[in-house]
Amino acid sequence: MAEAHTTFGPGGWTPARLAAQDGKTFVITGANSGIGLEAAKLLASRGAHVVMACRDPAKAEAARAQVEKVRERQGRVILVPLDLADLESVRRAGAAVLEAAPSIDGLIANAGVMMPPTRQLTKQGSELQFGVNHLGHFLLTGLLLEAVERAQGRIAVVSSIAHKTAPRIQFDDVDFARRYSSIGAYSQSKLANMLFGLELERRLRHAGKPVTALTCHPGYSATNLQFSAPGPVSRAIYSVMNPLIAQSAERGAWPQVLCVAEPEAKGGYYYGPMRRMETGGPIGECQIAPAARDSMAAHQLWALSEQKTGFIWPL
Repeated sequence: MAEAHTTFGPGGWTPARLAAQDGKTFVITGANSGIGLEAAKLLASRGAHVVMACRDPAKAEAARAQVEKVRERQGRVILVPLDLADLESVRRAGAAVLEAAPSIDGLIANAGVMMPPTRQLTKQGSELQFGVNHLGHFLLTGLLLEAVERAQGRIAVVSSIAHKTAPRIQFDDVDFARRYSSIGAYSQSKLANMLFGLELERRLRHAGKPVTALTCHPGYSATNLQFSAPGPVSRAIYSVMNPLIAQSAERGAWPQVLCVAEPEAKGGYYYGPMRRMETGGPIGECQIAPAARDSMAAHQLWALSEQKTGFIWPL
């Protein structure tokens, strides 16, 4: 991918390009708030069926009410319980999604946790950010692959500009057991998202599957993710910075909608805001860090992820 992808012009991609999505089905993890909720609202407003896979039932119901207000009448809004910190919950969610939506036009791996100040673990013992942001989505995507293939659909893995600050995956201490760093663990999980999304696209092409994998980032968007997990110092910084430079959660959702619903979006590309060090501005193709293009690391991460999730991909 040597040349920049400039199809959307100097103004970048906007929802004005989003065609009617009548009859199409999109699955969004973490759709109860932030950019996941905004993506659900945008797709539903174009007539799509939206499956909102969320951890908190009360928040999910409140979010569904917001989506129902803007949806076109032909679309349906479905809630599926999903706790990405528990692989058994992921398996149950996969089965529930397949029952509700046997054909999936777009899967958005959006949910995440960011920078808890102390080291926390998933139910299966993985570092929380690596487990939720990467491993849970690795498993869910594998479980839903056949349904996405049935629709010749797309998979959007939501990463972050933070992937560029992780020099590598710490395969010798992937769960940060020796020395925990909230920022380091978060950046590693976002690098894992990139490695997974790019490797998935390579494997899909090698297998001749009619599925496309893309990666994206929301830039610096104001969401509750910045205040739900980070410690008091980080929250104080975000409180000052957000009014100054943050874009809205609605704009932060545009790249993931682009990935699953824009005909011109290309597999293997990384989309998001392109200006101010990719924190904001027009939406288009962004730069991928060299560490995310490391094919050996991608293969090693894939093998480790299959081991930790107990799921062997058919690719």
